[in-house]
This record gives sequence, structure tokens and C-alpha cells, in this order.
Amino acid sequence: MVRPNDTMETVIGALVVFGVVIAMAFSYGGKKVEGASDGYPIIAAFNKIDGLSEGADVRLAGIKIGSVASYKLDEFFRAALTMEIDHGVKLPIDTSVAIHTDGIFGSKYIVLEPGGEEDTLQPGDSIEFTQESVVVEDLLELIINQGKARLATNDKNAQ
Repeated sequence: MVRPNDTMETVIGALVVFGVVIAMAFSYGGKKVEGASDGYPIIAAFNKIDGLSEGADVRLAGIKIGSVASYKLDEFFRAALTMEIDHGVKLPIDTSVAIHTDGIFGSKYIVLEPGGEEDTLQPGDSIEFTQESVVVEDLLELIINQGKARLATNDKNAQ
């Protein structure tokens, strides 16, 4: 025997499942199609890129002007990033690049600082001036070790 409440519970359950599916579709949707290019490639090599992923923003003056297209190890065992830069943005050849973090534990992104040269980077050129990301764990470890060293020094002076 089917009770009216069973039918209502089934409908509500189906609506909840449908809502979760729609939410997942929106969160995973809108990704850039593989192989589609709307910019020109610029390469930069870093000693480490901890936490930086493909699709991460490339920003200039706080404005997104591109994204990280791919990364791989180069012949010197450095992380070689390929960034797709919007065609309307022309970067001087002495531009520098750094990896930054949104907040303390936020996502990583690339920041470009243009130089003063008049010549501009061409598609496939490399940026020579790079600064890798600060790893929060390394920074915390450094602070803790300095604190321990200071305590040990104070203990010696107190004796």
C-alpha cells in the first residue's frame, strides 16, 4: 500500500538530487576547452611552483590578462610554465613574473610586472626574471626555528 507521504517524500528526494546535479554542473562547467587559444604563449621557468595549477589567473595591475595554459619540467629540472596572454596586452621584454597567493591559504596566481623597455615579448618568448611562490609551511617553520633559537639564547643569558 502506497501512502500519500511516500509519494511526497519521493518527489522531494528527486528534487534534492536534481538540485545537487545542477549545482555540480555549474561548479564544473565553464572550463576552457582544451586546445582553444585566445591569447599568445609566453614561457617562464621557476625553481618551484607549489600549489599553482593549470588555468590559474595571470594578472597585471590586479587585472586578469591571461591564464596558465600548461607546465612541464625543462632540461634543467625547473618548472616551465606556458601562459596564454590576451592579444591586446603587449609586455616589455624586461617584464618580471612572480607567483602570489590569495590570502594566507588561498589559491595561487601569476603576477606580471612590466619593465621599461620599448621592445615587447613575442609569442613563445621567455620571461627571464622570475620569483617563485612562498610556501606557507616553510615560512612557518622558519618563524618557529627563529623563536626556538631566541629562547635558547635567552636561556643561556639567564644562567
